[in-house]
Amino acid sequence: MSISVMIAMICLLTMLIHCAETLSYSIRLAGVRTGKLAVSLSLTGILLLVSRTANMAQSPLAGGLIDLANQGRDVHVRSAFHWIIGASSVGTLLAMALFPSCVRLFSRMIQHLEEAGSLPRMISGVTIVQLKHARSHLRKPRWSMLKSLRYHGIPYRLFAINTLVTGIYTIGVLAALYASFSSATAATSTSQSSGLINGVATILLTVFVDPHLAMLTDKAQRDAEAQGKLGRILGAFMVSRLAGTLLAQLLFVPAALWISWIGGMIY
Repeated sequence: MSISVMIAMICLLTMLIHCAETLSYSIRLAGVRTGKLAVSLSLTGILLLVSRTANMAQSPLAGGLIDLANQGRDVHVRSAFHWIIGASSVGTLLAMALFPSCVRLFSRMIQHLEEAGSLPRMISGVTIVQLKHARSHLRKPRWSMLKSLRYHGIPYRLFAINTLVTGIYTIGVLAALYASFSSATAATSTSQSSGLINGVATILLTVFVDPHLAMLTDKAQRDAEAQGKLGRILGAFMVSRLAGTLLAQLLFVPAALWISWIGGMIY
């Protein structure tokens, strides 16, 4: 496999990962609109399974770039990793464009899943006519959607934290791999240190972002006015995710240097 093809595959997988994770917001909104939030959680798990599967393939390929560079091949590792981070922004933008359509499509899927009783039965019951009818749920994204975004009393710091968390998650594995490439004496310890970065992001997400988003979703189930606001709030969260992928470009090198420093202390 050529280096350019390998980089293109990693970029494609990265785009898929961030697109899938961002579209999980559309399932949350679809669950609230249909009044079947618990059923929607199963679809969320399926979407995140796609993301995790893509991530399992992405990491070895990214590690393969480091191996090729260590073998003396003409690999510009830092430039390649910045392209990969850029693919995360493209994936997030794609999810934002698909968001209106996916809310409608997932609403229908939630209803079909409840009727079928299980995912395999729902999939086996899909017909060509139903697939053709799915086109009627597609909606073009409009600039007016961005104009309608409001914070609705949500603290600015919550969006700032979501931006930071996304930025950290985006470069966690890549920064560890780049640190192993830069550190000849502690390559193994640094390559396994992505948890140093992702652990910080997990704590911030679990303590600050997830509980607030869960309360907003719960409120939207009980209040029609809050349900109308939830879509715009989730849109603002998607914008903050996009900002996080852009922030990742700036965090990448400092994070790699920090991991190298930690790895050097261990060594």
